[in-house]
Amino acid sequence: MRYLGIYIVNSRLFKCNLHYVKRNFYRSANAIFGRIGKLSSEEVILQLIKSKCVPMLIYGLEVCPLRNSDLKALDFVVDRFFMKLFQTCNIEIIRLAQQMFNFLLPSELIEKRANKFLPACYNWLILSLI
Repeated sequence: MRYLGIYIVNSRLFKCNLHYVKRNFYRSANAIFGRIGKLSSEEVILQLIKSKCVPMLIYGLEVCPLRNSDLKALDFVVDRFFMKLFQTCNIEIIRLAQQMFNFLLPSELIEKRANKFLPACYNWLILSLI
């Protein structure tokens, strides 16, 4: 079932299907990379990915209970793009490039957004009960 862009899986526990968000990230990142390719600098490409593609990848996931394997799968999507951009499979080089360009992984972004979102929900809930 799709609700507000998040695909909810039929299960005993509340689970979300990440296949569609990963597919949308790859589709939009490949469109950007296909249009500008190696004509522009890495900074420009990464800024476009950060502003246009990553929000599609993490949209609404701060409220979903994600397992560590789900978070690693989301991080791997970004790692694969870095591998394609810098033409290497060495994960140390990828991590160094992510630090150098100040590119946060989706797991870090989701954690930051959840830390902002959940206290606001608790405050709203407490105020509505009063």
